Amino acid sequence: MPYTAAPTRYDNPKLYRTCGRSGLKLPLLSLGLWHNFGATDDYANSRALILRAFDRGITHFDLANNYGPPPGAAETTFGRVLREDLAGHRDELIISTKAGYDMWPGPYGNFGSRKYLLASLDQSLRRLGLPYVDIFYSHRPDPDTPLEETMSALDQAVRSGKALYVGLSNYDPEQTSRAVSILRRLGTPCLIHQPRYSMLERVPEQGLFKLLHREGIGSIVFSPLAKGMLTNRYFAGLPADARAVRDPRFLKPDQITPELLARTKQLDAIARERGQTLAQLALAWVLRQPAVTTALIGASKTSQIDDNMGAINNLSFSSDELSAIDKVLTN
Repeated sequence: MPYTAAPTRYDNPKLYRTCGRSGLKLPLLSLGLWHNFGATDDYANSRALILRAFDRGITHFDLANNYGPPPGAAETTFGRVLREDLAGHRDELIISTKAGYDMWPGPYGNFGSRKYLLASLDQSLRRLGLPYVDIFYSHRPDPDTPLEETMSALDQAVRSGKALYVGLSNYDPEQTSRAVSILRRLGTPCLIHQPRYSMLERVPEQGLFKLLHREGIGSIVFSPLAKGMLTNRYFAGLPADARAVRDPRFLKPDQITPELLARTKQLDAIARERGQTLAQLALAWVLRQPAVTTALIGASKTSQIDDNMGAINNLSFSSDELSAIDKVLTN
């Protein structure tokens, strides 16, 4: 059936935040294509997820060269949806991709050399069917390549017209500070940083967020629901279609401990008092951070996108609520 975008998708202007000190606005929630968009996934469902997100005002779609499986498949899937359904909406979209993890055999197939990054970007553009992406990331720091080389490759991506902005992911504060300084000197400022952050993983609070806020850099936090652990999905046991059952590479069944469930059930009670689901509470909690521009969600069902979008209806927290949440987390 031909797709027609929902005319109501921009009805809520509060859905968007300016990314750092830039002119770019991102939706409070962005859709990540890490899972459920591979070659063996149901294409009809993958398409439905992308289109439902866009209909809800989500304009930012986050990819990487290695997303699949196999690596590259998510970009191919998104490229097909873009070509067949969203071609007329390209200028409404923020499409990002990354390079840094394993892509092809040999010494030039991962990390941060100029050779790898620029070759990977060219491959990503072919899979997406695009002349440029909006954001191109260095997906992880490279211990063997000078940081100047990695950052100069990002700068070249922008100067060649193959990316509009650049970002960093998985860089610690010291690495980030050095990278930001190099990029500024080259004339291509860092737009955005993508760290892991959730109620259960608060490392960015130890210095990264302060750095980003000071430097005027936005952030998009990944795994804000801690791979589904900050939802009510596991309260009654492990469902057969749960990620911990289907693909334990990323979430192992033994991570769903009685202690974790006790804490998340306490958080769920706080969420219900706020009129939210646990997932909505977890998303609102990460979005309370001044340095956070957008939170990256994943989905296997369109209903999950709808539930996550409910988070933006209540983003404020009282001091008592924050104290109660901290008490659960620190205990």
